[in-house]
Amino acid sequence: MQNGRKTRTTSVLNRPRDDVMEDIGTYLVSHPNVEALRRLLRFGGVTFIEFLHSLDDLPDRARLAVADLNLPRIELHDHGPSRFSLICKSPVAGYGHVMMGILRAMADDYGALALLDYQGRDKRVETISISLIETEFAKGRVFDLGPRAL
Repeated sequence: MQNGRKTRTTSVLNRPRDDVMEDIGTYLVSHPNVEALRRLLRFGGVTFIEFLHSLDDLPDRARLAVADLNLPRIELHDHGPSRFSLICKSPVAGYGHVMMGILRAMADDYGALALLDYQGRDKRVETISISLIETEFAKGRVFDLGPRAL
């Protein structure tokens, strides 16, 4: 909902806007049509924790691939060995939900079990809490640095 009204997208899909935004984030990482984005994200580290710590640099890395792309600023705060918060600073509401979808898909990609909780938006800042339960919960997806063989 925006200003108490359903948007066209949420009306057609009969789903809350936040859920649709999270689905967009999941799509951006998991769909074969956008494999290049998954590869860009995987360059952030060998483990999910290394990936999380690389998120501060994501906007700059993304600009290397797409020069005109301006992603909102994100900051990872470390609260202990397995607790983090991700701060998303954007003039557009919903970027935090897109990041939730990306984080869920990337945790699966690494084989990690993580609990994510959207903490809300205050002005232009959205916060996500991240609790890493298990780093090797399942077998992650294969990732090679070189291009795929045809």
